[in-house]
Amino acid sequence: MPHSAVRQQWLRRRQRLKRLLRVLPRRANVGRYPGVRWFAEAARARPYLWSFKREHIWPALYVGSVLAFMPTYGLQVFLAVLAAMVVRANLTVIVALQMITNPLTLAPLYLLTHEVGRWLIARTGWGAVDAGLASSMNALVLGGVVVGLGCAVVLDIAWRALAWESRRFALRYRAWHAAHTILPDPRD
Repeated sequence: MPHSAVRQQWLRRRQRLKRLLRVLPRRANVGRYPGVRWFAEAARARPYLWSFKREHIWPALYVGSVLAFMPTYGLQVFLAVLAAMVVRANLTVIVALQMITNPLTLAPLYLLTHEVGRWLIARTGWGAVDAGLASSMNALVLGGVVVGLGCAVVLDIAWRALAWESRRFALRYRAWHAAHTILPDPRD
């Protein structure tokens, strides 16, 4: 494969990723978001909020997934920002995961988490309460934690596979580039 084709393929992948991440908060545009504007200075001072290293992505995946399925709709982004600071997680990923529950998916997802929670309470007895509303809230919370952890495991596996593929592609590109780069003659 010629050098220009490899480079074009790499640039296309990078542009697709940038297009996907454009709407999410970044260090440069964090002041534009109304709910996060007050947080902009503190966010710029914390580099781990913007880091895509493993040690900042994994907590974002797990905490963000669990938080996305908890019955806290409307407060999720605020709670995600606080959680990102506490567990030193990537803010972009943790906020993006909060978009799982939106007005279109809210009812089906809460019904799913409630059913999972109710099933777990019936099987284990943990969280069982006689009162109707308290029992439903316990089922929502327990189901939210379990479904969130299940979603986090799937996302973690996908993240690891994508990171592995990205590293493999980068190594192939570097090796190909090194083999096809014409170095100047040291005798000149």
